[in-house]
Amino acid sequence: MAKVYVFLADGFEDVEALIPIDVLRRGGVEVVTVSTTDFPLVESAHGVNIEADLQFEQCDFSDADLLMLPGGMPGASNLFAHEGVCKAVCDQAAAGKKVAAICAAPAVVLAQLGLLDGKRATCYPGFEQALKGAGAQYTGDLVTVDGNITTGEGPAAAFPYAYELLSQLVSKEMSDQIAEGMRFKHLMQK
Repeated sequence: MAKVYVFLADGFEDVEALIPIDVLRRGGVEVVTVSTTDFPLVESAHGVNIEADLQFEQCDFSDADLLMLPGGMPGASNLFAHEGVCKAVCDQAAAGKKVAAICAAPAVVLAQLGLLDGKRATCYPGFEQALKGAGAQYTGDLVTVDGNITTGEGPAAAFPYAYELLSQLVSKEMSDQIAEGMRFKHLMQK
């Protein structure tokens, strides 16, 4: 079974964390939410308190198939300010393992860590200069995959981003089945 760690920092964008968590768990992926604060409870950008499965210090990410960073502000900035998160993400990428970030996180975290140099990536509009400044090719797409890095544009991309990650971790067939069951494909046909 694939294993994903989702980093939650105060100010994370609600749907960019919770939709992928939901979709991946429906697809049989083990998803562990990780608080980057001093407490298990993490407050989203919209004031929703989420109790993470573990606190950062309790984790060993060596078994991660994917590390995921939700966006939102100041959530993405809080992730970048956490030295442990930055080290874990850099180690994951250096090992050729999967890293995913959405909204502000590709620009605020991945670009500043130098992980997007020479890669295609997307992010929330207004942050694209940070991608370009870090040597990335900004696509403007809802979801962009380049090697082991997957990036998403913003809240509206949360479902396609989640289904892409599920395709990578389980299978395209499982992703399509979950999307159909959640009526996403019906939405896209209108």
